[in-house]
Amino acid sequence: MQKLPDLDIRMDTLYDIINGRTKTKLLLTAIELNIFDYLATPQSSQSVAAQIGTHPMYTRFLLDGLTALKLLDKKDGCYHNRPDTQAALHSQSPAYQGQMFSIMDKMSAGVLADMGHTVRFGPRDAPSDLGGEAIWEAYARSMANYERGGTAQKMAARVAQIDGFESFEKMLDLGGGPGLHCIAIVAEHPSMRGVVFDQPAVTKVAEEFITEYEMADRVTTMAGDYLNDPIGEDYDLIWASATLNFARFDLETMIKKIYRALKPGGVFVSLADGATHERTRPEAFVLSCMSWMFSGQDLMFNSGEIADAMRNVGFSAVDSTIVETSMMPLELDIAKK
Repeated sequence: MQKLPDLDIRMDTLYDIINGRTKTKLLLTAIELNIFDYLATPQSSQSVAAQIGTHPMYTRFLLDGLTALKLLDKKDGCYHNRPDTQAALHSQSPAYQGQMFSIMDKMSAGVLADMGHTVRFGPRDAPSDLGGEAIWEAYARSMANYERGGTAQKMAARVAQIDGFESFEKMLDLGGGPGLHCIAIVAEHPSMRGVVFDQPAVTKVAEEFITEYEMADRVTTMAGDYLNDPIGEDYDLIWASATLNFARFDLETMIKKIYRALKPGGVFVSLADGATHERTRPEAFVLSCMSWMFSGQDLMFNSGEIADAMRNVGFSAVDSTIVETSMMPLELDIAKK
């Protein structure tokens, strides 16, 4: 008689992975239906279904799934947003992330669906350009809510601690997207002015937020391609958040351009990813980069890569730290000219 193998395998991680598609679909369906807008106060599934015109039984299934994901609380048959859910997924919240998650899914869906073919034979088509200006405009608009959800305020407070900050007169937010980092940093200073540099469609978004936060007298925009176009000069501070990836394969040339744009004694601050463990950690960033990778664009930085380039270009001092953000840990490199 043959015995069963002497095994006791833990498969919870594998089951969690295979359930990942279900988790994503539950969240995206809830965002599509604006489910979280109806759960600021406790509601039954029947009440939610009646308000949004959905099938009562399947609405209950969806709400139970969201509760299993710890996005909702359920008590006595009623569902209620958890605090972080209310802040991030209620469409009227200033930190609403739903649009950003939907855009991320649309940008990556085709690439990831074709992963098996790509691994076997390479991509079917030429590498993607990650979308046109319309996509980046929409992404910049959605990223604004992420930035003002706490990241911009936290980074502005850190930048304000830089030695000599009080004497700065002019800063550049390179690849600044919606401009919330620039707005927050300028707000920490009594008189410094700021410039947000990005693609033309994206600077239009930045201009909306500059107006919203009544910063038009101190923050302006500059439209262009920072890899190829002039970025201005005589800056005391240049800030670059999650943007140098596009310059990764000619990084020192880009950082030389930044160096030349700074005044003597000026400071360049980069907030960016930095992969460790042979480019397999942090998990959140490695996974979020898979759509780039399978589009043929390996834009993920190695830990210390930006700091090394800063030193090679000639910055006299480089201070590097790891900062925690709501998405993942990132590297903050501060270099002085």
